[in-house]
Amino acid sequence: MTTLYYSSPYITEFYQRVSAEAQKLTQNYEIIFVNDGSPDDSLEVALALYKQDKQVKIIDLSRNFGHHKAIMTGLSYAKGELVFLIDSDLEEEPEFLSLFYEKYQEKANIDVVYGVQRKRKGNFFERITGWFYFKLFNLLSTHPIPTNLITARLMSQRYVKALVSHQEREINFSGLAAITGFNQIPMVIVKHFKGKSTYNFNKKISIVVNGITSFSNKPLKIVFYLGFFISFLSSLAAISLVVRKILFNSILAGWSSLIVSVWLLGGLTIFCLGLIGLYIAKVFSETKQRPYTIVRNIYEYPNFNSNEPVQQ
Repeated sequence: MTTLYYSSPYITEFYQRVSAEAQKLTQNYEIIFVNDGSPDDSLEVALALYKQDKQVKIIDLSRNFGHHKAIMTGLSYAKGELVFLIDSDLEEEPEFLSLFYEKYQEKANIDVVYGVQRKRKGNFFERITGWFYFKLFNLLSTHPIPTNLITARLMSQRYVKALVSHQEREINFSGLAAITGFNQIPMVIVKHFKGKSTYNFNKKISIVVNGITSFSNKPLKIVFYLGFFISFLSSLAAISLVVRKILFNSILAGWSSLIVSVWLLGGLTIFCLGLIGLYIAKVFSETKQRPYTIVRNIYEYPNFNSNEPVQQ
């Protein structure tokens, strides 16, 4: 299963390579493309493959909802006993399927084989922001995720069913994958770098904020202790001023220090209110119970033994 967003140049090669890998393992498989409102001709390219191969299924979303939400939607339609999730841009090689399957077969009672990068790919900015994301997320989250985790993974059907049972509207896939549990083992791989990512700086910041506020209440606890600490220091300072006035008839001079204190406390107040606002916004989003994606069309054959396509 894979998602499509500005994926047109890669789809055909991806399909050929992943089909060849799947056929090494079984003849009873399906290839699911989830079109996440891609502005290019990704859907048209995928439809051309669908008309040629009855094992291709296309989930066409009504607009762009985001990578993680598209993944969860696609997984909800996956029927296989094993589900292989991978990005379609060929940074993650389709041949990982065979490697992950061998790893999956090594131990009994394994539900997930997930990929981690031996060394994070990309330029300096991408590597440093990726390092910062994993460190910050794991510092604040109650369920840490593996460093340099990637999308590619092989999962059992029972794990997938448990994973898609989560009802969050604001989805962080790596966090959900971790808290779902089951027996998961890593597979160290090398991920290629194509030179440009659809994840710009704003999207990366959004993922960090969403991930932390979805899986941890530690920031709220930090705000509480920070407020207590500042109040304690302020009380000591106030007592000191009173004592100086009574015993020594002197007061602390200096308007600069006063202004700096006002700005510091004002900034901390605004920051804390903003943080609390993020959590309130999260509650607001969840209580509306809107679907996190909307499917426009499903292109699939009624079964693998039929050559008649159907469109739902």
